[in-house]
Amino acid sequence: MRARLRGAGLRATKPRLAVLVVLHDQARPLSHPEVMEYLGEKRFDRGTVYRILADLAEAALLRRMDLGDKVWRFELIDHCRTIADDHAHFLCVACSRVTCLPDMELRPVQGGPLPVVLRGAEIHLKVTGRCGVCTEAALSSK
Repeated sequence: MRARLRGAGLRATKPRLAVLVVLHDQARPLSHPEVMEYLGEKRFDRGTVYRILADLAEAALLRRMDLGDKVWRFELIDHCRTIADDHAHFLCVACSRVTCLPDMELRPVQGGPLPVVLRGAEIHLKVTGRCGVCTEAALSSK
């Protein structure tokens, strides 16, 4: 982690390292409040952590994304995720947890060609719904 920070021209400070470790350990996009929650007892200033997230995104160490709910989330770019690896995500509408999805294919169910407007288009896939944990909790509360 230190080498990656230095390679991006950033100092390897304790707060920056702590933020990178949280994003590495969680291996999914996290919002600023989620990063603060996972930092726990380290108690870094909220503004400092937000500036760190912005700096790391600007240095191309993180990808910053909005999945349509007006919440910025940050995802670590590492050996298996590059800046160009804009993969699909699942956003739970109940708990707001985001999960990275494996490579997916977009194709008509009945076969046949894709609509003309989708041929050669740049597509960003986001799947929303209720995750299994929230669905089970809703069913058990009935």
